[in-house]
Amino acid sequence: MKLTQENTPDSAKIFAFTPRDFARVRALIYRQAGISLAESKQEMVYSRLARRLRAKGLNSFEAYLDGLESGRDSDEWEAFTNALTTNLTSFFREAHHFPILAEHARRVKKPLTIWCSASSTGEEPYSIAMTLCEAFNTLTPPVSIVATDIDTNVLETGATGVYTADRLDKMPKERARRFFLKGKGSKLGMVRVRPELRQLITFKTLNLLASSWPLSGPFDVIFCRNVMIYFDKPTQSKILSRFVPLLKPDGLLFAGHSENFMYVSDALKLRGKTVYEIDPHVVRTGNGV
Repeated sequence: MKLTQENTPDSAKIFAFTPRDFARVRALIYRQAGISLAESKQEMVYSRLARRLRAKGLNSFEAYLDGLESGRDSDEWEAFTNALTTNLTSFFREAHHFPILAEHARRVKKPLTIWCSASSTGEEPYSIAMTLCEAFNTLTPPVSIVATDIDTNVLETGATGVYTADRLDKMPKERARRFFLKGKGSKLGMVRVRPELRQLITFKTLNLLASSWPLSGPFDVIFCRNVMIYFDKPTQSKILSRFVPLLKPDGLLFAGHSENFMYVSDALKLRGKTVYEIDPHVVRTGNGV
């Protein structure tokens, strides 16, 4: 998940957007999804939410935000959250993680259970699945993967497993041939993940800030990459404290390249580049997060 900057010239704005409106948006998205919007994101917020105002036939941000807060339109919360998150991902992003995953998978007890907690449009969980197919040299490795995201639109893309062919440009041709089917006719220029891989993954909606999560551990591996940077430190600590009991004692937590959990959680220790494991001494003595 990534928030991006979009500029809309004042002359092109058809809705008034006051500092108070922006402050309300910041408070609502923090409460709903834990996202801390910077002051610099005001133009991006206007651009994204102006589309929602037009879709709803509203003429002011005040009316739109009043509707959200009143609870009269519960479905709009989903659209509001989707509008303010842009998912930037690719197959085998941060490639140094996948050999570590493969080695871990061969070493631990089978079957493996893996949670990809910010799956976006599916490239990350499918990269995990491909890694494990290669590690065990089979399209049916002993693994189950749960892929979750707060954005329902991207989950639909992931579950379908259809992408433009250029998404595979940086992938070795042998890997692409093994795991993807080329589209024909009206689907020319598209590829689809093989059904064997899709069967390894269950896609679910999940808000990391929700009071309960629709899954159960323990997991051998949790991927939580490039999402924690959008949360403040208290929110990060809260989420990590819920990850730890869901990891097996020898489980691994994979973080994004710009994320450092050492200053947030005492229960985790660094094993490799942005790869964490439970610190058995801290957990055993009850001094965790």
